[in-house]
Amino acid sequence: MSSVDVINVEGNKAGSVDLPDSVFDVQANIPLMHQVVVAQLAAARQGTAKAKTRGEVAGGGKKPYKQKGTGRARQGSIRAPQFTGGGVVHGPVPRDYSQRTPKKMKAAALRGALSDRARDGRVHVVEAFVSGDKPSTKAAIATLRKATESTKVLVVLSSTDELNWLSLRNEATVHLLEAGQLNTYDVLVADEVVFTKDALDEFLGAPATAEGENK
Repeated sequence: MSSVDVINVEGNKAGSVDLPDSVFDVQANIPLMHQVVVAQLAAARQGTAKAKTRGEVAGGGKKPYKQKGTGRARQGSIRAPQFTGGGVVHGPVPRDYSQRTPKKMKAAALRGALSDRARDGRVHVVEAFVSGDKPSTKAAIATLRKATESTKVLVVLSSTDELNWLSLRNEATVHLLEAGQLNTYDVLVADEVVFTKDALDEFLGAPATAEGENK
């Protein structure tokens, strides 16, 4: 079982927490992670693309010219697909792009992504980003930079952590998620993952084993 230091707002070590091997040290299944990410991106598609067929395009009710005697090919409507402004043949229609992905597959892919980041030392834990009860983006960024200098950071907060959320929500280099929303795509697209201590406990479903604290 590996452990990481817990950093306080001053940037000093305030203890350490153990990262369970069952979540942060499993074999990464790349095809599985790819499948889950593709499914997640597909589910985000609106699926509202629509092209009109010749029956839906306005106009074209009158035969453009007589059937015979013109030397031209016979035509029945100027809204046929071969004409500019005509209908589209086999065009897109509204559809649902979502794919069914079992919960166990999503969970396994997430464990693999977190394990990949943890093995490279790219999972960090902080006590909090600001002290007191007043939001401060400047103070939160200062604390974050003591943990990582990366410009693509995933910060995981607990569901009730409004103070840190307000402090970091406008920072362009940070993507915020609640612990219950943690997913494979957001872990993989970020260079570093930073948990608050409360968020890590919420994600694991139990307080993480800590050193340097009263038990």
